[in-house]
Amino acid sequence: MQSNTILKGTSLIAGQAVLGSDKALHGINPATNEALEPGYLGCSKAHVDQAVDAAWQAFDLYRALDIEKRASFLECIADEILALGDTLVERAVAESGLLKARIEGERGRTMGQLRLFASVIRMGGFSDARIDPAMPDRTPLPRADLRLQKIPLGPVAVFGASNFPLAFSVAGGDTASALAAGCPVVAKAHPAHPGTSELIGRAIQSAVEKSAMPAGVFSLLFVSDNQIAGELVAHPYIKAVGFTGSRKGGLALVNIAQRRPEPIPVYAEMSSINPVFVMPSKLATQAKKVASGFVTSLAMGAGQFCTNPGLVVALEGDGFDDFLAQVVADTRALNSQTMLTGGIYDAYCAGVAALEANNKVTLVAKGQQAYTPNQCQAHVFVTEASAFLADLGMEDEVFGSTSLIIKCRSLEEYKAVAEHVEGQLTITIQMNDEDVEAVRTLLPVFERKAGRLLCNGYPTGVEVCQAMVHGGPFPATSDSRSTSVGSSAIDRFLRPVCYQDFPEALIPCAIKDSNPMSIPQLVDGKLIV
Repeated sequence: MQSNTILKGTSLIAGQAVLGSDKALHGINPATNEALEPGYLGCSKAHVDQAVDAAWQAFDLYRALDIEKRASFLECIADEILALGDTLVERAVAESGLLKARIEGERGRTMGQLRLFASVIRMGGFSDARIDPAMPDRTPLPRADLRLQKIPLGPVAVFGASNFPLAFSVAGGDTASALAAGCPVVAKAHPAHPGTSELIGRAIQSAVEKSAMPAGVFSLLFVSDNQIAGELVAHPYIKAVGFTGSRKGGLALVNIAQRRPEPIPVYAEMSSINPVFVMPSKLATQAKKVASGFVTSLAMGAGQFCTNPGLVVALEGDGFDDFLAQVVADTRALNSQTMLTGGIYDAYCAGVAALEANNKVTLVAKGQQAYTPNQCQAHVFVTEASAFLADLGMEDEVFGSTSLIIKCRSLEEYKAVAEHVEGQLTITIQMNDEDVEAVRTLLPVFERKAGRLLCNGYPTGVEVCQAMVHGGPFPATSDSRSTSVGSSAIDRFLRPVCYQDFPEALIPCAIKDSNPMSIPQLVDGKLIV
């Protein structure tokens, strides 16, 4: 493979290639179980300390840079990723089993996120600049001159995700938003795609050099020992963590962060089954269309999306039999797909087996079987609402193309199911105009349960834009106030500071009366743009 002539198998610490000392990681082609070269020796605690110390040394220099320089740096990273060309695409395909078109689309999304955050910081609203001028003559007490701006938290640890080797990994949304906020990043590569991670890491390293950034603003570590990964979170100079992965992994990081002498936020996206509520009128009039759209969404990427529709809620009666028959037909026609890793495949099989063993659940359809490694064969199951409400195990996420259809006897059971499920990234509502009043009664529950609500769509596919929310109540994320996609993601890595009665010479540019940055300011309660 072309990329093998470029890859060095090293971590990247503050601009330097560093060879690890722990056991080696190898990328594995999940379609063949072939080990890919080179190997990546895992880092030690000393390497973690070196990377984080460099990030801390770079922090004050980096956050003080002119906003335009920071924005141009993000755009330079995007350009350097594009310059990798087919080398990046080929390696990512080999390490993930994903199709070339999917990787090319994800590369575009990764570059789009970087450019989005460049535009966000140029607009300046992220500073949340507020000025309450002094009122020396106010009675009975005068008011001091008070000014607020948001500043970056400090170095951020970013853990790459398995299911998005580009968009949620080394240069993904967490890294883009942290760098935009003014925070250096220490990235831990996901072991499933080390070659892809090194290529992206070198692209960022090149952008650091070309943009004359402090060298410690970015480091990339390959870690083969979970204890060393924990040392990264525990390091006193790390001030926040971004993570996308399993509930077990996310909670482990949260626990480490909370046991520190100085607890820090962990923004972990973890677990979601993304219920689809098919309302009665929609079901009665468009059952087959809704069914086919659902199966298409379920099968996308072998179901390895955090927004995969793992639960469907529908009312028995008009349209239900047609809906189920179409789901069965479409599912049986699905070809198997390669899953990301052998571990993910094994976990998928275990989740399917648990549903098959449940005597309150009926398997109604499965996709085509294949006999090559790590193939996801889609499964659809059905159960009664009363059984689902009585069995917490039915709510366990099965990461892959498997979904459970819940048959309800009344709209009251819809609401009971909605109240019962855990926090979600998404809830989808399939509805007609005739369903509006029924949805109105459910909407307060949906709002409490999810970060994104969809009407007449499907949850797979997350647009990178200003208004997107990719977060939700626990266990969808560890902090329901945050999003990992969209311009608001930058808020995770900022904190407010108030400056009282500062002399003009020391007032930060964002909150000067003259507004030299030409950014929005809230002055004495009035927005000045």
